[in-house]
Amino acid sequence: MKLGEIFRLQIFDRYILKKYISTFIFTLSILSLIAVVFDISERIQKFISKNVAAKEIIQDYYFNFLPWINSLLFPLYSLITVIFFTSRLAEKTEIIPVFSSGMSYKRFLKPFVIASIIFTLLHLFLNHYWVPKGNKTMGAFENKYIKTSSLIRKDRNAHFIVQPGVEVYISAYNSFDSSGTGFHLSHTENSQLKSILRANQFKYDSLSQKWKLKDYEIRSWSEDKEAFELYSGKSLDTNLNLKVSDFIQFKNNKNMMQTGELSEFIEREIGKGSGITREYIVEKHRRTADPVTTLILSIIGVCIASRKVRGGLGLHLASGVIIGVIFIFLSKLSLTFANSEMINPIIAIWSPNIIFSFLAFRLYKSAQQ
Repeated sequence: MKLGEIFRLQIFDRYILKKYISTFIFTLSILSLIAVVFDISERIQKFISKNVAAKEIIQDYYFNFLPWINSLLFPLYSLITVIFFTSRLAEKTEIIPVFSSGMSYKRFLKPFVIASIIFTLLHLFLNHYWVPKGNKTMGAFENKYIKTSSLIRKDRNAHFIVQPGVEVYISAYNSFDSSGTGFHLSHTENSQLKSILRANQFKYDSLSQKWKLKDYEIRSWSEDKEAFELYSGKSLDTNLNLKVSDFIQFKNNKNMMQTGELSEFIEREIGKGSGITREYIVEKHRRTADPVTTLILSIIGVCIASRKVRGGLGLHLASGVIIGVIFIFLSKLSLTFANSEMINPIIAIWSPNIIFSFLAFRLYKSAQQ
């Protein structure tokens, strides 16, 4: 089949595309409304107790809550959409004339696949750009009014690995002016301590993007010889792999990063050897794996609902619900394995799609018969 023929839409293709898009929007609207109602019923007491303005609730929270919740449920929306309108087509005997005209099942799937690809691309845009951007605003709202305990402060007796073999300890940090006291930097090679840098005071210079140390001393060891240097009243600029944001973080920090920021964070933490990157790697790959599920579940939905069977729409929807429950269970299970040390996170996060791809292929083969 030539490339031009693939994208050439006939009357049947346009009809299916119109049905798919309109039913998807209807499904998304109804389930979004239900999600908002349930969320309001859960949050209303906190909104009232914190005296939050209605404009702030709508603008900062729910305008960003809807893209977030819909991005999580996108694959299920796709499955329900396809089963709903395809089952109705089969029930009204509108599919039988299509196959009687000589159209192959592969050709029959074309408009469904095109529509699924459109929503898959939209889902990719949501996951990688729009949702993380909105999560910054929604997360700030949640951290202020709802999940006030999600703030993680490292401003007292904090320890950081800035690069392999280089560790920083601080006694106290003040987030208001990015300064602190009790700075301690140690450098080790082959499990042997090579040098220690101590400073009474330190402060971050936003212009030079360097940490300035004041009243510092350096103690070093080389070939069983010890050297000590004292610089009282003097300053030292250091180019450490340490940022102001490292001192104050949120538990949902990874959800607020766009994929570019997430990649930079992962690369920086790997360079530091901090060992905290696994959950961020999982999040990065999840943002791509979920949209692919939208395409796979669409094909499964067509293969299930395109046959007219006794029980009709009800049986097809019941089958869709069962598949959806299995998908959610496998997704949660894969996230558990991905965040553990038991299996490679990339393999774990993509395993539900691999399993459902085999299921889609099997249903496709049986639907052709």
